[in-house]
Amino acid sequence: QVQLVESGGGLVQAGGSLRLSCAASGRTFSSYTMGWFRHAPGKEREFVAVIRWSGGRTLYADSVKGRFTISRDSAKNAVYLQMNSLKPEDTAVYYCAAGRSWSVREIEYNYWGQGTQVIVSS
Repeated sequence: QVQLVESGGGLVQAGGSLRLSCAASGRTFSSYTMGWFRHAPGKEREFVAVIRWSGGRTLYADSVKGRFTISRDSAKNAVYLQMNSLKPEDTAVYYCAAGRSWSVREIEYNYWGQGTQVIVSS
């Protein structure tokens, strides 16, 4: 059974940093794309960043480029999202997802975690 479990969310002041983790289990993800998406109140869920497990290719949403870094650790079967220079508009529930395609579209992702809340105060 595939499981994605996020952790690391919390409350932080604007300008601060958080590191989100996603522990993946239940299958081999070497041929998968791992993504981070977020859902803010009153908005649609949106793409944040993706990484190809094999090779490490990455892609970021314009809104987080230069501030967020996605990475993976094959030994730990984990994916991370380092978030720096956080802004109040980054407040959202952040979700980890896994899919076979290289895509920023939610529909391409088969597996999802339960989400972790990030709140950035001004």
